[in-house]
Amino acid sequence: MTPAPPPLLALSPGTLAGPPDVRCLVGAVRQAFAAGLPGLLLREPGLDERGYLALARELCDLAQGFGGRWLGLHDRLHVARVLPVDGLHLGFRSLRPDAARELLPPSVAVGFSAHAGDVSEDWEGADYLTFGPLRETPSKQGLLEPVGLEGLERAAQRSDRPVLAIGGVRPEDVQPARTAGAAGVAVLSGILGAEDVARATESYLRAEEHCP
Repeated sequence: MTPAPPPLLALSPGTLAGPPDVRCLVGAVRQAFAAGLPGLLLREPGLDERGYLALARELCDLAQGFGGRWLGLHDRLHVARVLPVDGLHLGFRSLRPDAARELLPPSVAVGFSAHAGDVSEDWEGADYLTFGPLRETPSKQGLLEPVGLEGLERAAQRSDRPVLAIGGVRPEDVQPARTAGAAGVAVLSGILGAEDVARATESYLRAEEHCP
């Protein structure tokens, strides 16, 4: 059975460049897991293959040590095939989701980063989608306009699979996003980029508790 992502996912920063950055990330993930974070998506295009594999393996062990937290990898299908991860997340520059689905066991969920204007054929083979940006966010500034809650609701209505809101999501956005039809939220700087990772994680978890 394909394990769907939990309703709260933290994303790694995507900017790791070497061992000091990696150690900081592992420490932050440990704090987040200890505070109750249910899932993590690792997306680090700047790491070489050896560094990425070592980090992914360490995070697998960490996720298992905290009772089996959901762990997904971004765009590294070959790594997802050899480690006990729960998901592989893809974007428009990646292998198509339907092609990845054929190469992965059913136990690994395939995700896709969807945006306004996509056609449903782009999602073929994906088990879940992220959709955004919900708000203005530095990583998408000048590239994609925020979709807001109305855009999120339209995407959730169009999709026959779970949709997670992404892009500048704050704790106060969690309940409105879920009301708009999102199955959950994916958070970058709001959790692993926070000064107090544990407190930030708890803020999102408290917001999730008030969702239907």
